Amino acid sequence: MVRLLRPFGRAVTYTRWLHLSIGIVWPSLWLFIREEWWIWLVAAAALAPAGLVPAMRTAEGLQARLLLTDHRPDRGNTDIVVAPSASWGDRGRVVVWLEARLLLGCVTATLTAQLLYTMVDLLSTPFGRDVEEAVRFLPDGHPWWHVLLVPLLLVTLAVTVLAPGHLITALALRLLGPSPAERLAALEEHTEQLLERTRIARELHDSIGHALTVAVVQAGAARAAGDPAFTDRALSAIEETGRAALEDLERVLGILRESERPVSSRPTLTDADRLLESARASGAKVDADMTGPLDTVPGPVSREGYRILQESLTNVLRHAGSVPARVRIAVADGTLTLDIRNALTADIPGPGRGSGLRGIRERAALLGGNARTGPAEGDWQVHVELPLS
Repeated sequence: MVRLLRPFGRAVTYTRWLHLSIGIVWPSLWLFIREEWWIWLVAAAALAPAGLVPAMRTAEGLQARLLLTDHRPDRGNTDIVVAPSASWGDRGRVVVWLEARLLLGCVTATLTAQLLYTMVDLLSTPFGRDVEEAVRFLPDGHPWWHVLLVPLLLVTLAVTVLAPGHLITALALRLLGPSPAERLAALEEHTEQLLERTRIARELHDSIGHALTVAVVQAGAARAAGDPAFTDRALSAIEETGRAALEDLERVLGILRESERPVSSRPTLTDADRLLESARASGAKVDADMTGPLDTVPGPVSREGYRILQESLTNVLRHAGSVPARVRIAVADGTLTLDIRNALTADIPGPGRGSGLRGIRERAALLGGNARTGPAEGDWQVHVELPLS
């Protein structure tokens, strides 16, 4: 019993009934002036051109979200669209929706009013009140048992209030929901958001991981050296690398706080000298050779190339320490090539391990390129080729 009564304790049950009633207010006012059955036909005919107006979908969608699904319009509910009609298919569905809302609202309001009038009559007949037309089927006189019919009418009234609300909500989800094109656009947007989150996670891994690796290497080298001058240089390198990592962190957090703000000020390969100097300050001997017009590399390729170089140098410092490393960056024949090599040590990550190496391969694959990581000719190699087109 409690389960059957639970829907009547929810506000949305009554807001759905209110939504149906609102849809028939204007023809009902007309009926008070002139009681003619054809008024409903005129109202139905008038709704057809109204549904063709693109903004009508927004108005109806806002009402449906608020009154039918118990969602505020500013919540992230996408079951019912509040955007204007973008195609004739959308307009056609709005027309069908308006007609269905008018018909269902008329039936619901009429039945509700009639049931209430009938219950009042049944409760009044034992006291000598004349009955209305709705209860003329009852025997003459004023028998007391008329009151026993009231519970049956109460159940019918409950069904009249509850069932049309569920039906109009189902129709709203069908007729005011997103079209296939809108569902595809929403799916693409969601995919872009997931890719952006993955990219941000990789950037944080690369930037913060690089800064911490440099700090650990520099601190260990300074402690082992016991030279105040070397310690001073190490602290300066740690400070500079940490400041750069903080700038990256602040930029990424800014993107997360303002998701609609365009990504800007991300480092590119034209800023590669900063990475090379950071690695050299950590004690590594880095031989760098950059050929070709780096400033003409497209933004996405240049930014991802910077991160690949950063992660590669981080791996050198983390796994090999202060060993000579060779960096080759070339732009030629429509391809950006990055080749980073260092002497093999006992502590190598292996070709399939490490989130940093996996991130390098994922970055290259997203740009239509390829990446090879692993031992090669006695060295550890990261070789990446990215197409510029």
